[in-house]
Formats: sequence, structure tokens, C-alpha cells
Amino acid sequence: MAQQAVVTHGTPIKLACLAFGISQTCYRYQAKQSAENVTIADWLVRLTHNQRNWGFGLCFLYLRNVKGYGWNHKRVYRIYRELELNLRIKPHKRLVREKPQALAVPSTVNQCWSMDFMHDQLSDGRKRPAAPSVQLNQFMQQA
Repeated sequence: MAQQAVVTHGTPIKLACLAFGISQTCYRYQAKQSAENVTIADWLVRLTHNQRNWGFGLCFLYLRNVKGYGWNHKRVYRIYRELELNLRIKPHKRLVREKPQALAVPSTVNQCWSMDFMHDQLSDGRKRPAAPSVQLNQFMQQA
């Protein structure tokens, strides 16, 4: 917008930058498209074509450790994203679980028994055997 104001209305760069709230450095900035970016893109395309399951991490490590290129990982990742080489994130397969059978309702008394196991531990960490609650119930009935 500041560039349009300078070109169309002939306003000074300083005044246009002040009006739009940007610095003059930002106005004059030109991105440097290096020839190395083309080389990086070529290597990334070749690697991802040959090794389809390689993501960015493996590609970058291969280029740095095996080929010996000293490129910055942020630069290589920027080019990797621009080429849209990101791997598809596969969704997890859902486990099919069968519905449990309904619990049977006992028709008479004492048709179904249950056992409750108890556990006890002393303050120093030693285990202490504990009697199941069925035995305790029988003991209480005898007393």
C-alpha cells in the first residue's frame, strides 16, 4: 500500500511509511532468491520421490550428514513446506469392540456368589495377608 501511494500520488517514501506505520527498511526490503534454494528444492524433491516415507527430519539429516551440506534447517524446512512435501498424517484405525453381554439376574437367593479380595500393607512396606470378606462373614455369623 505504501508503494502504491509513492507511485500513484508521488508522496515521499518517508511520509508514506509513516502514514501506513511501517519502517523504511521494511519498505525497501527485497528478498534474495539464491541459486542454492533451487538446489535445495531439487534435492528435497529427489529424496521424497525415492524415499516416500521420509519426512523432513530424515531428509534434512541425510543432506547434512551424508551429503555434507551446511544449510540451515529453518531454510530447508521453509522450502520443504513451499514444495508441499509434507507427509499425510494417517488417522488411527478404530478398534471394533463388541458390546458386553448383559449381566444375568439371579432368580433365587444364594444363586450367585462373589469374592472380594483384600490387600493390606504395613507402614514400613511389608505385606500383610488379609482374609477374604466371605471368611469374615462366616466368622461374624459364628460369633
